[in-house]
Amino acid sequence: MGLAAEPASSNDDKTPLLLSHPLKRTGTVWTAVAHIVTGVIGSGVLSLAWSIGQLGWIAGPFSILIIASFTLISSFLLSNTYRSPHPQFGPHRSASYLDAVHSHLGLKNGRLCGLLVNISLYGFGIAYVITSAISIRTILVSICYHTNEEEVACEFVDAYYMLIFGAIQVVLSQIPNFHNIEWLSVVAAIMSFAYSFIGMALSILQIKEKGYVEGSIEGIRSRSRTEKLWLVAQALGDISYSYPFSTILLEIQDTLKSPPPENQTMKKASVISVAITTFFYLGCGGAGYAAFGNDTPGNLLTGFGSSKYYWLVNFANVCIVVHLVGAYQVYSQPLFAIVENWFRFQYPDNEFVNHSYFLKLPFLPDFELNFLRLSFRTAYVASTTVIALMFPYFNQILGVLGSLIFWPLTIYFPVEMYLGLSNTEAWSAKWIMLRSLSILGFVFGLFTLIGSIQGIVTQKLS
Repeated sequence: MGLAAEPASSNDDKTPLLLSHPLKRTGTVWTAVAHIVTGVIGSGVLSLAWSIGQLGWIAGPFSILIIASFTLISSFLLSNTYRSPHPQFGPHRSASYLDAVHSHLGLKNGRLCGLLVNISLYGFGIAYVITSAISIRTILVSICYHTNEEEVACEFVDAYYMLIFGAIQVVLSQIPNFHNIEWLSVVAAIMSFAYSFIGMALSILQIKEKGYVEGSIEGIRSRSRTEKLWLVAQALGDISYSYPFSTILLEIQDTLKSPPPENQTMKKASVISVAITTFFYLGCGGAGYAAFGNDTPGNLLTGFGSSKYYWLVNFANVCIVVHLVGAYQVYSQPLFAIVENWFRFQYPDNEFVNHSYFLKLPFLPDFELNFLRLSFRTAYVASTTVIALMFPYFNQILGVLGSLIFWPLTIYFPVEMYLGLSNTEAWSAKWIMLRSLSILGFVFGLFTLIGSIQGIVTQKLS
């Protein structure tokens, strides 16, 4: 997605005459909806049944609706920062989220934003290692359970599959860059919709077989009120991980044709996209909690190991692994580019940094080997794998990532940019509402972050 790349140079309406191939923006509201929905729906949807389970039948769906509302407000504010100084007719365009923060809030805020984005990208890599290992283990447990007539202990250790996933990523990471990853995005979208729909369908079938709906208003019971408080925080963190698309919104808006004004098209696309994802999340999360009740697993698909539709569950888990193998690279390549370009800028004459060797392999095209790329990317993949091995806690890791991203990237920066560009008068009704939204988002993010970290510590100590 290029989320962590250096800010793109701003474009204006008048393309310089020196460009023989001016940029054509042909996107519509429906192409924007497609980009948003496929960019948002992913492995986080598998945690929503557990999240609703912790919150209960009233607070769970209500929390999804509230976070959806925050996301929609954020998208409205952010879409008005694409052009400046006027949101519809301004000549200056911000082609990416980082570009907008740099342009409207200055270098220091731009660097802070870049740091947060890069931390989140690194965190996604850790989450993908954990999730892939869980899916591989679930497949093997299912095969073991259904191929052994006698009762045997079908136990597999996630660590082995994390190492295998890491080894695959070490190889894939040596690809210099992805000049064209549209095919990868298409595959990822198909895979994510496949396993999400399968999870929802299996939950509905289980409800039908039972003949009643599980769950309660207060949610899954805990041993103490304090434990319940932390689990609620983790659940809210998981929901906030599943929603925001602020970091890709301006890149999508930069593809839209005009007229009509890009911000109007983007607002329509945001409304439709949030409506689709909210309906999907309520359906998938609600059906999962209704199917399992107090036994709702952290990862929805792990609850169907003994199902008679185990072959379908296995297929869904294969879809997850395929999706995350590619997604790891999509989210890591921008970080690779930033670090390696920095080294090349600092050491332009260093052979280790800049020289490439071409290896001729039998039956394969020539392979370009660069020692900086080999060492750095291998160390990067190894570090995400080691951290995943140390903290293999699916829901808590998603909660931490959601907490880190939600307030600064979804609320704080969009609010600050909008207030600056709109020249909103201090202490006016709009100013008070937006400042209150930012404060509320900060408290929410801090609460979910503390709860998710507490969950990791508790899991580790236990």
